[in-house]
Amino acid sequence: MITIKHLNELFQIINGEHADPHTVLGMHEVEEDGKKCVVVRAFIPGAQTITVVDANTRRLKYPMERIHEDGFFEVIIPDREEWFRYRLECTDYQGNSWHTYDPYAFSPTISEYDRYLFGEGNHYEIYEKLGAHLITFEGAKGVSFAVWAPNAKSVSVIGNFNGWDTRRHPMRLLGQSGIWELFIPGLAAMDQYKFHVVQSTGKQVDKCDPYAFYAQLRPETASVIYPIGRYKWKDRKWMTARKKANVYTAPMNIYEVHLGSWMRVPEEGDRFLTYTEMAEKLVPYVKEMGFSHIELLPVEEHPFDGSWGYQVTGYYAPTSRYGTPAMFKEFIDTCHQNGIGVILDWVPAHFPKDEFGLGRFDGTALYEHQDPRRGEHLQWGTYIFNYGRKEVSNFLIANALFWLDEYHIDGLRVDAVASMLYLDFCKNDGEWAANEYGGRENLEAVEFIKHMNSIVSKRLPGTMMIAEESTSWKGVTKSADDNGLGFTMKWNMGWMNDFLFYIKKDPIYRKYHHNNLTFGMAYNYSENFVLVLSHDEVVHEKSAMIGKMPGDLWQKYANLRLSYGFMYGHPGKKLLFMGGEFAQFNEWSESRSLDWHLLQYKDHQQMQLYMKDLNHFYLSESPFWQQDYDPHGFTWIECDDAESSVVSFIRRSQDKELYFICNFTPETYEDFRIGVPFAGTYKEVFNSDAEKYGGSGVVNKKAAVSEKMPWNHYQNSIRVKVPPLGMVVLERKVPEEAKAEKKPAKKTEKKKA
Repeated sequence: MITIKHLNELFQIINGEHADPHTVLGMHEVEEDGKKCVVVRAFIPGAQTITVVDANTRRLKYPMERIHEDGFFEVIIPDREEWFRYRLECTDYQGNSWHTYDPYAFSPTISEYDRYLFGEGNHYEIYEKLGAHLITFEGAKGVSFAVWAPNAKSVSVIGNFNGWDTRRHPMRLLGQSGIWELFIPGLAAMDQYKFHVVQSTGKQVDKCDPYAFYAQLRPETASVIYPIGRYKWKDRKWMTARKKANVYTAPMNIYEVHLGSWMRVPEEGDRFLTYTEMAEKLVPYVKEMGFSHIELLPVEEHPFDGSWGYQVTGYYAPTSRYGTPAMFKEFIDTCHQNGIGVILDWVPAHFPKDEFGLGRFDGTALYEHQDPRRGEHLQWGTYIFNYGRKEVSNFLIANALFWLDEYHIDGLRVDAVASMLYLDFCKNDGEWAANEYGGRENLEAVEFIKHMNSIVSKRLPGTMMIAEESTSWKGVTKSADDNGLGFTMKWNMGWMNDFLFYIKKDPIYRKYHHNNLTFGMAYNYSENFVLVLSHDEVVHEKSAMIGKMPGDLWQKYANLRLSYGFMYGHPGKKLLFMGGEFAQFNEWSESRSLDWHLLQYKDHQQMQLYMKDLNHFYLSESPFWQQDYDPHGFTWIECDDAESSVVSFIRRSQDKELYFICNFTPETYEDFRIGVPFAGTYKEVFNSDAEKYGGSGVVNKKAAVSEKMPWNHYQNSIRVKVPPLGMVVLERKVPEEAKAEKKPAKKTEKKKA
């Protein structure tokens, strides 16, 4: 006897098209001959027999009747009036047997309140609800699945646990939330799955989980069930200090890394290093070299190596190229235990069109805009997020919090912010649509960014949000309350472009472009800047850093040492892309390792030693970084001497000063005079031309004593040697009596009467 009121529901189940299968499958109360009883229905393709077993007694068994040859079973239990916990005993035609709780006997795993918060765009832990989660629910161990696809006709879970059968595990739509949900008991970690979506158009697609914590190694695209919270962290000291840290007055010299090409294992097929091997090799290297932070090009899962990680399909999954999420946590943990911060490149600007990804997820423009003028980057061939849709902004804000909280990432470098802010970014007339006021600003993106940054700063103090923003948008690093975007810092793309333009010039012509060297200070305090020599500057025939330098081989190395020295002396935090520290000549490629073999040659050894010493000098001297964003922290001594192409300046902290002289010509100045603010003795503490670095050895072995001769608007001046294409750093020796004056008086205890 078939108890389903409408037979078309049976066929919807069989065809995998039912939007609420729990109303058909599972246990239900019915009336049989005027008497209340229960009925159990199950749809298990491939099953020969199914028996309902009372889970409490295990003695009461009720064989089910096959209603449809595709595997639809039903049993009426006339002597039971109320729902009871049960299991299904199944056999197939090969004689295999198994038993399981019925997925269609469970309540929803997502509450109405969760759905409400998500709909409002304020569920900042939504990744704990959507996706796939190993849980114990209503007495059974299994996995809760949930996915947002409001316009889909139906959604089912497919995986290696059900033979990828699209009919086996249909999901239910929870009210008006657009969320489809199903709890499947008995699944385990590392099981593979996707969501089979019958889209609004009727097209059927298999989508990876937008909230998956792990994924198969490309070219495979399935999501993987993973117990994300089981890792035991050992970085409590770091995390406690992070909450109290002031990143603006702390040192930050960042080593930018692409994990897939920093180093490989050539003797094993040129394979990638694992996250664990990175912890063993990369972390000690960074620590020895004196970098304070590692910045990783995106590690979020992505299908195409050539995108460098900037076209993401798995926003919540570290790529399986290098290992598991636990291994990635171990890498970050190791960094923190060694005093190294971790910054992660993050891409909320756009996503690729791969069919298994976010694009046209339920048949409509769900995560993106329907109008291609708003929803597509034509140059990049990608979709643009619809920041005005609350569920989409919730997806991204929760994702930012996820990496900073769940993975203990110390900061996110937000990629391509300019493309988010401007509707006409890289678009011609007719390819973009103006905002409601007729302007080119993406008002929804601006609101999203402000919302995101304000939530991050409130919930995770001490973390950083760093904008890669290439325009003159005002207030990028001002707080949202002050009508800014709320970023912690901003990449100084203007300085990078001006400086590289200048340094590539033959020294004989640099005097005609002197403004490119000094202009950065004209706007230095408009934002909290990071000076960058990034991966983008050493690809696509732009040449490696050493290749940009003019002159013969000696001059190239001298120019490069000078370039790094000037950047470190200039206000702002620092970033250098991997390979630049030992003067790799080849342009960077994601498909091969850095050229570590070059370190067998003396020139490259000396360059690496120079960067190591410069880094440690930077970390040890507070004038480099304590007042990066305070005008008191920098003063030009001479910035207008274009004819000699020499600049000099002072860097200050609260209790110390350093004096920098940078000579951008190959001429040696044996008796160069600069003004100084104080009478006294000035000692050289760093020189890029030292012989141990490959320089010519034009150094100041003796301290310089000031003379009462006005120079550079100061009443006193000193004479020093300035090396060719070199940087000299001086420190004023403070007399012992002056040091004593600065020391606080010792407290003396009063003697008891």
